[in-house]
Amino acid sequence: MIRIATVGSNIITEQFLGAIKHTNLFDIAGIYSRSAKKAEALATKHSARFVFNCLDELASCSEIDAVYIASPNSLHFEQSVQMLKAGKHVICEKPLASDFQLAKEMFRVAEENNVVLFEAFLTEFLPNFKVVQNSLNNIGRITQAHLNFCQYSSRYSKYIKGENPNTFNPTFANGSIMDIGYYCVATAVALFGEPRSIKASANLLASGVDGNGQVIFVYPNFTLVIAHSKVSHSFVNSEIQGENGSVQVKNLSQMEQVLLCRKGQTENDLTEVQHNNPMYYEAIEFAKCVQSGEMDVDKVARSLSVARIITEIRHQTNVVFPSDNQVIL
Repeated sequence: MIRIATVGSNIITEQFLGAIKHTNLFDIAGIYSRSAKKAEALATKHSARFVFNCLDELASCSEIDAVYIASPNSLHFEQSVQMLKAGKHVICEKPLASDFQLAKEMFRVAEENNVVLFEAFLTEFLPNFKVVQNSLNNIGRITQAHLNFCQYSSRYSKYIKGENPNTFNPTFANGSIMDIGYYCVATAVALFGEPRSIKASANLLASGVDGNGQVIFVYPNFTLVIAHSKVSHSFVNSEIQGENGSVQVKNLSQMEQVLLCRKGQTENDLTEVQHNNPMYYEAIEFAKCVQSGEMDVDKVARSLSVARIITEIRHQTNVVFPSDNQVIL
């Protein structure tokens, strides 16, 4: 059993804790939160033995093998590096870091300390992601693709009222491309690799982050268009088109449904039944890496490619974070 602690006390952390219980591969050993009250409540709920509200204490605890980090994006680098240097394996929520240079340094630190750094991009580990990959052979030469993830944020109304939620605050390295858009970028890279060129546009909010935007990826033989938004909602499936048909995906991040559509033929539902907690699969993959003591080189390459691309998208759309000036020591 991998003795794991969590950093963060939000809904995502709760979902992850639920997922790892089903794997029977983890011992929920510790809970960290800046709020001692929240940490105590979460530890009691999940029968964790250790409660932390000091990261130094967590890092030095010999009873913890691995740490799940689900803090605001701007804290991912600092907290992950601290745990990696302390000899802890780390599974860090996406996006791994605020920019490419920080992500690259995180993997360097992991290698230097012989521990695993794993980005929690759940989509790539879902059974239906493999279905999508395999079904591309049935649509002929790919001609174009549209990856769509537009989801009206529950916190946008607070922003409109003049509040300053983390979701739309550049201090926390947030915004649409860092959150919703990430899934589109990472899915494109996981399926097709890095594009030959990128062209991005975005509508910036007064806070300085993007509320929504579009990105065009140019590959050698086709073009892929990304639509992402946290200020509007779309009910349109993502679609990969080929000369002989198309593959459609409902709810890109969780791949709820996969359809194979071919001209003159009945729509074919290829969807496989998935665990009701989509984080279940990434937890298993993380455990495999920890048990082997090695990072998956393909997944590391994908994480770095996505970090590089999103950093470029931010440069093109003038989304600037305070952490962009962070000096790596």
